[in-house]
Amino acid sequence: MAVDPLVRDAVIYASTLSMLSLGLTLTYMTTKVPNFAHGSLATVGSYTLLTFASVLKLNAYYSIPAAFLISGAVSAAFYLLALRPLINRGAGLLHQMIATIAFELVLIAALNIYADLITQTFRVQSRDVLLRRFDVQIEGIGPGVFLASIAFVAVTLTALVLLLHRTRFGVAMRAAIENPMLAGTLGVNVKLVYLFSWFLAGGLAGVSGVLLGLHYQQDPAFGSRMLVSIFASSILGGLSSIYGAVLGGFTIGLVEIYGIFQLSRAVGGWILPYRIVFPLLIMAVTLLVFPKGLSGLQLSGITARLRKGGGKGA
Repeated sequence: MAVDPLVRDAVIYASTLSMLSLGLTLTYMTTKVPNFAHGSLATVGSYTLLTFASVLKLNAYYSIPAAFLISGAVSAAFYLLALRPLINRGAGLLHQMIATIAFELVLIAALNIYADLITQTFRVQSRDVLLRRFDVQIEGIGPGVFLASIAFVAVTLTALVLLLHRTRFGVAMRAAIENPMLAGTLGVNVKLVYLFSWFLAGGLAGVSGVLLGLHYQQDPAFGSRMLVSIFASSILGGLSSIYGAVLGGFTIGLVEIYGIFQLSRAVGGWILPYRIVFPLLIMAVTLLVFPKGLSGLQLSGITARLRKGGGKGA
């Protein structure tokens, strides 16, 4: 029995959104800077896929390690060449945020140039391109990216948990996140931890871009258009929790794809173009009602209040 296409699309989008949210949360946990270029790092992964599949004629999944390394290197280079010098000069959060916005504009321009270059050189369509034909098909399930996206979320989350709690470098990372000044005093190379975090976040974005590119139509601004959903996922999950990032990504992703479709069946198809409003609303409600996100909720306190209210009602 084949998987419902709507459920499949929702799971693919939610899984990749979770990985993007995970990367954004990771960099925020370390340097406290919201990276407005994070979506375009995923587009770097998408164009790595396009290069491998359409230009080099290689298996689409071979592009995953390359996308991880390239997007990770681009992200790390931004941290080394722009963000770290700003931090060393005492630049405030506003200046660092503006730097990430500038980085986003540079990435979009570079991706547009690259798209034109491969079109002119190799006569390959590079804009509004759909690469589903390069994916494998699994009988009874559908495209391979459906299983691949779920597997990558599970493997990534497991690997991060093991890294943070079972390795010396992970302990150093957690120390640098909790108290960078004290960690530095105790011998932790805080700058190396930050550099690794930006590299890892960029790498995860690149892998997400490959998976998105195997299922959705791509262009140089695709990742940029996902930025609202990425931020909504991280904020909903709580910007200080990797578990919350995954939970927030799945929640926003399922609402955007599955929820909006079911709503359109009830109120009409006119609502579909307003899909982006839903992550914005969720983000606004989160910031107003529980600004620490799902990971900051005190479930025991909520349960106690509900019981207390129920007792009064009785």
